[in-house]
Amino acid sequence: MPIPEDVTGDEIDKDVRQELQSLPKTLAEDVAKNLVMVARLIDEDPEGAYGYSRVALRLASRVAAVREAAGFAAYANQKYAEALAEFRAARRMTGTVDLWPLMADCERGLGRPEKALDMAGAPEVHKLDKAGQVEMRLVAAGARRDLGQLDAAIVTLQSPELASNAVQPWTARLRYAYADALLAAGRQGEAREWFAKAVEADKDGSTDASDRLAELDGVEFVDAFDENENEGEDEEHSDPQAPGGPEQGGEE
Repeated sequence: MPIPEDVTGDEIDKDVRQELQSLPKTLAEDVAKNLVMVARLIDEDPEGAYGYSRVALRLASRVAAVREAAGFAAYANQKYAEALAEFRAARRMTGTVDLWPLMADCERGLGRPEKALDMAGAPEVHKLDKAGQVEMRLVAAGARRDLGQLDAAIVTLQSPELASNAVQPWTARLRYAYADALLAAGRQGEAREWFAKAVEADKDGSTDASDRLAELDGVEFVDAFDENENEGEDEEHSDPQAPGGPEQGGEE
């Protein structure tokens, strides 16, 4: 696949670069460039990222960072069986538990919420850092909802991290998940409160909490483009001699 001229491969993390040192120099450079493209595209163009991940995988399937990148790309494309296989391979190579929550979420994606809950109670969870433990809690709550256990999902999300006023990278998503679970359980007043708290913590717009809050408050957003188009149509109907006619309005 084409690599833009501005991609050198030096953009990758130093730990990944160190892993690639086991490869011949030219091959390592090619793999690095494809990994850069995976990272660059995975949010905006997950299908493109998946394509580059497959190239990297063909070139260096025995490198843990490559297997991990392939897992993330497959996960972003909802290819959960494939993502789970890659995450498992990366974990076998590294011995770390960092991918445990993602592996559990893949089980959810495969329609196995019970398996995800088993993983949420496994000893590996205690080895996760705080961010990983919060992620595991989110996955477990999602699994409870998959099983129709709304009250259990709400209880699962109730934690010191949820109650804390300190804003961490995971705070907005945790508050959002709690608000969404409350709303699903019919507790609209509490849900509104927690969507508002999610908005306070969501500085980079990682959730649509502001839209959900506005929806609960009965606020309707009107697209200015559509509004102007409708006004133009009204003028056309009121004046049959107006220039442009319906075809011009349709092109807009």
